[in-house]
Amino acid sequence: MDQFKYPNLFTPIQLGGTWFRNRIFAAPTGFQDNDRFGTMPAEAAYYYERKAMGGAASVAVGECVVSTRVSGAVHHISMDDKMQHHGLARVADAVRRQGAVCAAELTHSGMYAGRSSDPPQPGYGPVDIPGERPVYAMNEEQIYDVMKMFADAALYAKQCGFGMVIVHAGHGWLFHQFISPYINTRTDKWGGEPIENRTRMLIGTLDAIRRAVGPKFPVEVRISGSECYDGGFDIETGIAVAKQLEGHCDLIHVSAGSHEVDEVFTVTHPSMFLPDGVNVKYAAEIKKHVKTPVATVGALVLPEQMEEIIASGQADVVEIARGLMADPDIPLKARTGRDDEIRRCMRCLACFSNLMTEGQFKCAINPEIGHEEEYKMALPAAHKKKVLIAGGGIAGMQAALTCAQRGHEVILCEKSGRLGGAILCEEKVPFKARLGEYIEFQKRQVEKAGVEVRLNTPVTEDLAAEIKPDAIIAAFGAVPVKPAIPGIDRENVFSAEDVYVNTDKVKENAVILGAGLVGVELGIYLAMNGRKVTIVEMLDHINHGGNMLQVKALDVEIAKYGINLQLSTKAEEITADGVRCSTADGEKVFAADTVLYAVGQKPLYEEAAALRYCAPEFYQIGDCIGPKNIMSATAAAYSVANNVGRI
Repeated sequence: MDQFKYPNLFTPIQLGGTWFRNRIFAAPTGFQDNDRFGTMPAEAAYYYERKAMGGAASVAVGECVVSTRVSGAVHHISMDDKMQHHGLARVADAVRRQGAVCAAELTHSGMYAGRSSDPPQPGYGPVDIPGERPVYAMNEEQIYDVMKMFADAALYAKQCGFGMVIVHAGHGWLFHQFISPYINTRTDKWGGEPIENRTRMLIGTLDAIRRAVGPKFPVEVRISGSECYDGGFDIETGIAVAKQLEGHCDLIHVSAGSHEVDEVFTVTHPSMFLPDGVNVKYAAEIKKHVKTPVATVGALVLPEQMEEIIASGQADVVEIARGLMADPDIPLKARTGRDDEIRRCMRCLACFSNLMTEGQFKCAINPEIGHEEEYKMALPAAHKKKVLIAGGGIAGMQAALTCAQRGHEVILCEKSGRLGGAILCEEKVPFKARLGEYIEFQKRQVEKAGVEVRLNTPVTEDLAAEIKPDAIIAAFGAVPVKPAIPGIDRENVFSAEDVYVNTDKVKENAVILGAGLVGVELGIYLAMNGRKVTIVEMLDHINHGGNMLQVKALDVEIAKYGINLQLSTKAEEITADGVRCSTADGEKVFAADTVLYAVGQKPLYEEAAALRYCAPEFYQIGDCIGPKNIMSATAAAYSVANNVGRI
């Protein structure tokens, strides 16, 4: 034990009759790339198995609805559909053979069930809620039917090879709806006061599950320790709920908030604006009042922090969701003392947004996610080639690293004096700390891989002729677009990149042109530093650039700092007093002593294309094709680099 930095984190724990190899659990995430019948493909097994390979003690399959009748989305897995057996068994086997326990998260959407149907169907919950899509109060027969659904689903999970079930009683789903004193205003034994009434259905369900699966099969319950918004219940209710769970489950998993309330969506799924372990406090408080083991979740990635949580008795288990997508090997790396090799989740929400828009998890900084099968079925050894990488930004570093890992001789040239590219301008932004850490991480990995790095070295045709590479990967990046409006050349007008490097250029009142992620995040950063900020955008919404859920986090910060967001507003002229704009209500002038623009990027396409005939193989990646985001740049670099030397 003495040789381990984190002895508490890697002490086994027994839940029910099952031993778990450490205290790091992979929290539920729902694989949704299923067919039209909701059947899980083989790729799901690779996705979940990869986390088990990395050392997690338990890997949870998320969003297993207990019946087709109660799904909150079309891609949820229905546990009353016996056609799911093979897919579920494949996943459970894949996780189990890697030494981890596979858990099934059992859910019921309650009043949100049926909303994704075509046409939408009425919902059922604690009380009647009139509206275009009405919700009807469950009667007692329906409540007992729910208990049976969960018991049957738990037994089915066990029959499919799962070693644990998680009953989801938080985040706005059915049991949470019954627990909430503000939603559940029933006057019978299933609602109102005391708390025993509002938890009666949950406790009855847990007891029904226990009868179905037996006394030693571990049962975890996920609750929200606090709803974290005005009008929602607080930690005192969370404690009261946890006390009711004593003797009815093996692990109390304490999360927070509700994904059905926009203002706290990014508390339930902590955004980059919140500190590491932001929700640990709820688990720690509940732990003081119960004997049942407690798990905590939310923005956990640092081994030293997780060790302290366990060692200090704040929780017995730490659960990680997005962090294990950024780096599935966190447990293994922590156990072997390779903390500096952990790829730390930036909490940018790109993974979740991509799941909702394209049906697949992907990660901005880990190109393996979504391609786990390719990783496991590794490519054959590449024909060794000399590869010249032009540009040391996000894409260039990943391309260099992947090429080196494939056995190529790699030369990485960067025209500036540092690796990292244009995004280095954000390195001092507190909520982008993980981005800076990721850049430093990639630099270390590039060095360890033996890549020859040449700084202050632009790649020209002459340099290429001197090096004589077999392949060139151009990752030149892009430059800010300067909008063509009168007054843009005034001395008090700067690009977002200029200001990120030197905020002293910005005086008291700033107007930002462009409400994309760059412009809004810049506005938040300036507001955090005491500036009064107005953001002007031609569109009628924030341009999320594919990361729709990050907007939820931005909305919270915009409100927090009182940022004046002007949508459907076109900047016409920058004057001595501010910015003159046209709106649906006529002309408006927004006062400003500093004007900033963040209206997009122009690809350095021609500069990259000039190298097209300087090597037998030539590839363009990243922003020099078309500005996108870190995830796109990383994925393209990884894929292209894997193809070099394939034939």
